[in-house]
Amino acid sequence: MKVAVLAGGLGGSRFARALTETLAARDVTVVGNVGDDLEVSGLDEERGWGRAGEAWNARETATELGAETWFQLGDRDLGLHLARTEALRSGEPLSAVTARFARAFGVEARLLPATDDFLRTWVATPAGEFPFQEWFVRRGHRDEVDSVRFEGAEVARAAPGVLEALGGSDLIAIAPSNPFLSIGPILAVAEIRHALENQTVPVVAVSPLIGGRTVRGPADRMLARLAGGTEPAQVASCYKGLIDALVVDEADGDEDAGIPTIVTRTLMSDRAARRRVAEAVLGAPV
Repeated sequence: MKVAVLAGGLGGSRFARALTETLAARDVTVVGNVGDDLEVSGLDEERGWGRAGEAWNARETATELGAETWFQLGDRDLGLHLARTEALRSGEPLSAVTARFARAFGVEARLLPATDDFLRTWVATPAGEFPFQEWFVRRGHRDEVDSVRFEGAEVARAAPGVLEALGGSDLIAIAPSNPFLSIGPILAVAEIRHALENQTVPVVAVSPLIGGRTVRGPADRMLARLAGGTEPAQVASCYKGLIDALVVDEADGDEDAGIPTIVTRTLMSDRAARRRVAEAVLGAPV
């Protein structure tokens, strides 16, 4: 079974891992959000969750010298960003850099950025409009969100391999990521949205909410403000016309989503829990 998954953020990474632990990793293609893009200290960076055995010598030195260090990067992450920035500046497209780095790290799943083109998420708040990372990290996502826009989306094309992966899959999944900030930038690429709108294979999303709340992050606040609530119906409305079913947590199992739902425990706290969510998606009766 070949599966393509749209993913971003922590929920996206955990769900992508769940799929590679349940299927052969080579049969999983991850189409990743690139809208978090930010330039810090001359580097083109995206927010990650760090690497094991991290050190912070570079950040400490930058702090001592008066540089801005609100966006925290450890030495190992910084090395990756330096290598990527050098490759991008030499003209290598992001999709090629991503594939090369994935091979170097031994990642068997196929990793594809949504686009090789410039695409950046901006968040409008009562305090003003901010690039995603400045709002999320520097301001601690405290500001309520009035709207989200994706700079460059009007001309962005799907990265090489993305449309082929979507068209050649037996199932397309949308990870339990923030619908506005993690999946929204991917769907803002017109070719990708069009591909989902015209799919003949099942498209199944996983809700990022448990009992109407997120485990972490602002998705519940954003759904309440921008979609009118934090029930499965509001999550499904973010993907109207795109999905055939929605996987929801047992705490939300009695709520009507307006489309078929698959009920399971969706907290991916360990390998068994991740596999349970993956199997709920893969076995969706749609």
